[in-house]
Amino acid sequence: MKPHFLLLISLVFSPFVHSDHHDYSDALSKSILFFEGQRSGVLPKDQRMEWRADSGLNDGRSTYDTDLTGGYYDAGDNVKFGFPMAFTTTMLAWSVIEFGELMPPNELRNALVAIRWATDYLLKTISQPNRIFVQVGDPYMDHNCWERPEDMDTARTVYAVDAPNPASEVAAETAAALAASSMAFRSMDPGYAETLLRSSDRIFQFADNFRGAYSDNDHIRDGVCPFYCDFSGYQDELLWGAAWLRRASQDNSYLNYIENNGKTLGADDNINEFGWDNKHAGLNVLVSKEVIEGNMYNLQSYKFSADSFMCTLIPDSSSSHIDYTPGGLIYKPGGSNLQHATTISFLLLVYANYLDRTLQTVNCGNLIVSPSSLRTIAKKQVDYILGDNPMGLSYMVGYGNRYPQRIHHRGSSLPSVKDHPGFIACKEGSIYFNSTNPNPNVLVGAIVGGPGEDDAYGDDRADFKKSESTTYINAPFVGVLAFFAANPNLS
Repeated sequence: MKPHFLLLISLVFSPFVHSDHHDYSDALSKSILFFEGQRSGVLPKDQRMEWRADSGLNDGRSTYDTDLTGGYYDAGDNVKFGFPMAFTTTMLAWSVIEFGELMPPNELRNALVAIRWATDYLLKTISQPNRIFVQVGDPYMDHNCWERPEDMDTARTVYAVDAPNPASEVAAETAAALAASSMAFRSMDPGYAETLLRSSDRIFQFADNFRGAYSDNDHIRDGVCPFYCDFSGYQDELLWGAAWLRRASQDNSYLNYIENNGKTLGADDNINEFGWDNKHAGLNVLVSKEVIEGNMYNLQSYKFSADSFMCTLIPDSSSSHIDYTPGGLIYKPGGSNLQHATTISFLLLVYANYLDRTLQTVNCGNLIVSPSSLRTIAKKQVDYILGDNPMGLSYMVGYGNRYPQRIHHRGSSLPSVKDHPGFIACKEGSIYFNSTNPNPNVLVGAIVGGPGEDDAYGDDRADFKKSESTTYINAPFVGVLAFFAANPNLS
């Protein structure tokens, strides 16, 4: 059955343009380098994205008299959104946990530097008792300008949630990020790892004790919605945060939490989605490790859901559910579609590794799917993103001979402060936004939102759903590329 299945995958997803070889190691390096272009705060002397400079140097000081400098701008704007930043951090750390040993030492170091740029900031957001800072920057004012981060003169509004007001999804995702990162740093910097784990436990208690969505808070809602509003509920983040604390600490209290709260927090909803807002599929894969490798059969329902998710990805499966473009790209309606392709590819590889270690397969009813079959699907997504697609275009900026030139990104599209030291005001940047010229600064490694359901991509700066890059598109791809850099000939 397996040879038949692999043949079917090849036929269904045969790309229009094919490269015999991709330099996954080069793509890995660039996927990590991208994060330097998203940095906020004082840039270090070894900053490699040299067209960027210091920015957001007074964040937090005017309204809360606290230091909230650092962290990442989430996309092509200049706002620091805590919810997607925490998810980005979790995925960067998970990439290192699962695939760090496959990375060249210098790239592992670069990945850890990228993680720490985020975790140092996240620690600042939870530095005050019973309070979490969830965002810096007024998004409406920011989005009304086309302005370099170095020139920002829009309001750096700080959005904070104080107990007993809830911020469960942001707090629990922050807990997940810090717990996962503690594992990534454990061998390199055990002291820092311990700080992260201790802080993770503390902020998880905030998330669990004061349950509710942060975007339901009247004082916060107008700033976070509709950008990173909680659309899917906070319950999945509570389970996700607990699962990461369990894995990082091996504390049985978190094992009991995952088991006892599964039904009440919707673990059985079996939602086939994974991203900054919805953690279900990732949660199921993460917890399945306990079942597959640790024989924790009391958590069997999570593995059942993980198996079910994998089966939805198989076109020949009786439970096939996820759509693909004619060129073979995983497609979900909405913007920034490549976020789905990168997160799902990551889960495919991680789950394949868990199954492989115990010689297990996935039973999809009408067929049995092997770990190698899951990896084959992931590789098709990777190769599509890197150029094996109907457009013959790499969707990673700076990789390959053809890639997007007009991405929706302020710093990339405006002259750098090194080339144009003079201040460029809010509306003065409009001429650069409206220009048809390529961006003057190459945001190397950025993965854009990607093509539509017809595989078409127009390279239009104004079409932000397709042309904007985000940190959470790149973060899981770091782990994916690390795997294929070490296994380039996987067929």
